[in-house]
Order: sequence, then C-alpha cells, then structure tokens
Amino acid sequence: MHRKRLAAAVLLAATLTGALAPVAAARPSDPVQRQLDLLVGRDGVPGALAYDGRATRTAGVADLVSGRHMPQERGRFRLASNTKAFTATAVMRLVADGRIRLDDRAGKYVPQLAGHAVTVRQLLKQTSGLPEFSALVDWSEAGTPEDYLALSLGTEPDFEPGDGWGYSNTNYLVLGMVIDRASGVGFRTYVERTILRPLHLDDTYWPAPGELTLRGPHARNYGVHPALPEAGVVDVTDLPGYEFGASGGLVSTPEDLNAFWNGLFGGRLLPGWALHLMTQDTTDVGGRDVYPSGSRYGYGVASIPLSCGGAYWGHGGDLPGDSVGGGRATGGRGTVTVYTTTWAAEGESLGHLQGAVDAALCGKGRA
Repeated sequence: MHRKRLAAAVLLAATLTGALAPVAAARPSDPVQRQLDLLVGRDGVPGALAYDGRATRTAGVADLVSGRHMPQERGRFRLASNTKAFTATAVMRLVADGRIRLDDRAGKYVPQLAGHAVTVRQLLKQTSGLPEFSALVDWSEAGTPEDYLALSLGTEPDFEPGDGWGYSNTNYLVLGMVIDRASGVGFRTYVERTILRPLHLDDTYWPAPGELTLRGPHARNYGVHPALPEAGVVDVTDLPGYEFGASGGLVSTPEDLNAFWNGLFGGRLLPGWALHLMTQDTTDVGGRDVYPSGSRYGYGVASIPLSCGGAYWGHGGDLPGDSVGGGRATGGRGTVTVYTTTWAAEGESLGHLQGAVDAALCGKGRA
C-alpha cells in the first residue's frame, strides 16, 4: 500500500469510531442494525453488512480512503473458512457416489500420509491431530498443498487421531488432495460441477494462481498482512487466495452464501443420509476457538445455539481482512450472512458479529 494512502487510512480509522458511535443509539428499534453499528462505532470495524435474504443492512464504509458506501448483497468477499463447508459437501458427494469411504485412511489418496492412521472422517470432523500448517508458511512465496502438508508433518501431532478435537486448516488442505485423487478433476473443478453450477452460484469463484485482487464490486479489507506483519494494520484486500485452497480459498457474495446454506440444508446437494451424518456425527466444541457454549462441530459445518431456541448451522471464517458468520437456522427461521471488513473473531467484536446473526435469525428487526 502506498505510504500516503496508508497514512490517510490510519487517520480515517482513528476518527471513524468517534464519528459513527452515535449511530448505535440512533436506531435502537432494529437489533440487527444495532449490532452492526456497535461493530463500527465501538469495535472500530471499518465496514459491516448483514443480509437475511430480504434486506441488506450495512454500517461504516467500504473504503477508509474514499468513504464510499458498503456494497450490497452481491458484493464480493473472501469466504475464508466457510470454504470448508463446500469442501466437506464435495467429499460427502463422493461418499454418496461410492468413490470415497469415510473410514478410508487418508493415505489411500494422499501419498504423503501413507502409513498414517488418519481417516477421511477424522479430517472432516477436525479430530485428526494434524498440526496447523498456516502458521508455518512463508506467505511471501507461493507453495503447493504438498509443500504445506510437509510443514505440518514436520512437527509433532497435536494428539493421536481420534483422541481429541483441534481446529486445523491442515485437515481441509488434505481433503482437497483427497478430492483431487478421488474425483480425477481437482477439487476446484469438482466443487464447481457439483455445488456452484447446480445452485447457480454465479458470483462465487476460486481465485486463479497468482490472482490477488477481488473481482467485481467489493469493499476494501484491513488487517495485519501475513507476509508483512511488521507493517501493522494495512489494506489487505489483495491476498494470494489461490494459496488458501480447499480450506479457505473461495470468493463469494452474501447472496450466494445464503443460497449455498439453503441448498445444502434444503437437501438439494446430498441424499438425506449424507446430510444427516454431516450434522449428527458431531463433537461438543462449546467454549473452544470462537464457539459459544452448546456449539457442536460436524463435517465442515457447526451448530450454534440461538437465544430464541434451536440453533443455526453454518461455519464461519476469518482472515486478516474479514470475518464472516451466519448460516441457516432450524425451525424455518431463515438464513443470514454477516460480514466485516477486518478480523473480528474475539472479544466484543465477535459478540457483536454473532449477535447480529442471532438477531436476524430470531426475527428481531427483520424487514
């Protein structure tokens, strides 16, 4: 980022919190909007958006330099770990077609894991014990899935396969490699053929090798760049999305992500027994990572309790420049995507993001 542009962004970020703080008190009748306003006015998030299929609510700005408005429900953003739900669905499609078995050892498809006891099911459930690769990567250089897996395998496992639960992007990195071998067409092509095209998710795509920018309308994103942490908070809109692969590489829109949740949980992508496994073979993850008490993790999807009873199924995702929450609620309460233009995965900001999801799905302030 140009030094003058960065200085302007930092200056505007410093004034934005004070300038927008009164907005939170100005619209108390809409609890969804109130949570977005708190994200901006209290937490310092540059921009926030919630889309429930009928209304799009926004707070803040899409660009700290120009001050332009946040894009609407067809604005692009990086899905981050919501990608895992697409990858898990693709795996279950292969299971349904008899091309993969859940209790197959991953080494059957991934030569680097030959001799390891890790199974496909354990990868899906985050119970493999494979250490996180992303913290070991030099993000200033491009690498291959094989390179990244080698980094993980070069460290001690977090626990023996099946003996614990630990969120690790390595699990879904490996599942991408499993899909490559089992489908014969590569995980990106397979996801396009079995999920994106059938659901007409025309605004969702995998970035190409070397592609850093986002296509189409989008907000700017701000955070600590993984390859330049010494620079502090900068514009991190341009990232090597191709490198995030099957664990976090998809780009989409709120409209398309909602359509995916509706398609998956509405039974349009998998037979009933496969979807049942994804949501019933679960682990209690309440109080771990970003998950509140009562949450459960299945196969690339998680359930989060709602204040009005029941739960919603989704995943969530975080990158230095964005956080995404939401999913489809039980009991026909609807579907929502909430998105922020910086990392908002802890403390009050996480509470406000999850609060916006809860308010939308519990019918509080719905248009």
